[in-house]
Amino acid sequence: MPKAYWIAHVTITDPQAYAGYQAVAPAAFQAHGAKFLARGVEAETLEGDPWQRHVVIEFGSMEEARACYQSPEYVEARSKRVGACEASITLVEGLG
Repeated sequence: MPKAYWIAHVTITDPQAYAGYQAVAPAAFQAHGAKFLARGVEAETLEGDPWQRHVVIEFGSMEEARACYQSPEYVEARSKRVGACEASITLVEGLG
């Protein structure tokens, strides 16, 4: 079964409010076997709109990545980042 990748691009607009997201989101990722591959590293936007942060997270499957996003833990985390950032999150299936 191919792995899946959660790719997030984020620009924080309210750091204090975003801290609430950061406090609870790790529980959702941990519960769904997420492995962070890139986060908080130097990035260079070559095309498209620039974002402050880029995150790549590996999951065992698309189903597990979707389950994490839809989990009660992550629904709570998402509610804490409303108004605190702009974000784009994409799930993509890995090769083989």
